Amino acid sequence: AAVLGVAAGRTAIGIGALLATRPALKVLGFDASDTSARSLARIAGGRDIALGLLTFAARDDRVALREVTAVATAVDLGDALVFGIAGRDPAAGRAAVQGILSGGAAAAIGAWALRRLA
Repeated sequence: AAVLGVAAGRTAIGIGALLATRPALKVLGFDASDTSARSLARIAGGRDIALGLLTFAARDDRVALREVTAVATAVDLGDALVFGIAGRDPAAGRAAVQGILSGGAAAAIGAWALRRLA
C-alpha cells in the first residue's frame, strides 16, 4: 500500500510538472522564469508519470512490483543526493531542502517496501 501511495503522489507531481510547470516550480521553490528549469521539470515530470504508472501496472505481480520499486527507490535516492549537492549553493534554498526531504523520504519508503517484497 505504501508503494502505491508513493506511486500516486509521484504521478500527481509528474502531471503537475508536465502540465502546470510554472506553478509547480514555484510551489517547489524553483525559479519558474528559467527556461532550463522548466525544461528539466517537464523531463522529470514525464519520468515520474512513467514510474508511477509502471508501479500501478505491476501491483498484482510481486516480482515486477519489486523490480519497479527498486528502480523508483534508486531514482528517489538519486534525487535526494542531487538536491544535497545543489544545496551547497545558498541560491538553491528551499528547493534543495524540499528535494532532499521528499527524495529521501520516498527512498526510505522504497527501501522498506523492498525488504517486505523480498
